[in-house]
Amino acid sequence: MTRTAIVTGGARGIGAAVSRQLAQDGMAVAVLDLDAAACEPVVEQITAAGGNALAVGANVADETEVGAAVDRIAADLGAPTVLINNAGIIRDNMLHKMSVDDWDAVMAVHLRGAFLMSRAVQPYQRDAQWGRIVNLSSTSALGNRGQANYSAAKAGMQGLTKTLAIELGRFNVTANSIAPGFIQTDMTAATAQRIGMEFDQFIELAASQIPVGRVGQPEDIANTVSFLVSEGAGFVSGQVIYVAGGPKD
Repeated sequence: MTRTAIVTGGARGIGAAVSRQLAQDGMAVAVLDLDAAACEPVVEQITAAGGNALAVGANVADETEVGAAVDRIAADLGAPTVLINNAGIIRDNMLHKMSVDDWDAVMAVHLRGAFLMSRAVQPYQRDAQWGRIVNLSSTSALGNRGQANYSAAKAGMQGLTKTLAIELGRFNVTANSIAPGFIQTDMTAATAQRIGMEFDQFIELAASQIPVGRVGQPEDIANTVSFLVSEGAGFVSGQVIYVAGGPKD
């Protein structure tokens, strides 16, 4: 049978790579982002390769929009039993400069979004007696200068993951978290710009501190997702996997 997967933040970067990988794995993929039009290039790549995908626009922090999006996906692609909570934003600043709005915005997209999406999808997983949830955390969950909001949100994703694993395990649903290290995306480019460094220089510096000697690519995360949502990963649940080119605590 064909599984239906939802990938939030699917229009670019890690989300786009994950969407392409899951389609390659044989799943129907709902590529979800704030703007459906931004998802179309990814959907076109998937369909051109023979896959089945749908572009969906929704704000994951909005309960009504999440409900409508999941209903549409279920109707158009089939019951969604695989969920990748990847949507995220950064509003970096030092604590004394960070506004309440910057704090709230990051918490809303990462944590509220993952909660709302997981809650909306779990009835389909329960009915199927099968499901996979993968939440994107970050090595920043261990603490990172200038990212009090992002670090707290990504640590929260790990706690959410473990609780989902406990609550949903009885329905044959696993929940795991991936904590990427430095991945070459638009988001890390924005961090380089914030600290006033050329992106190439930023990448070179990061690679010099990573045991495998390179920075990560979105496909590195997509490959890990592919395993965690597979049939063979059914006994892996409640785990945080650091995909960072070396050990992290």
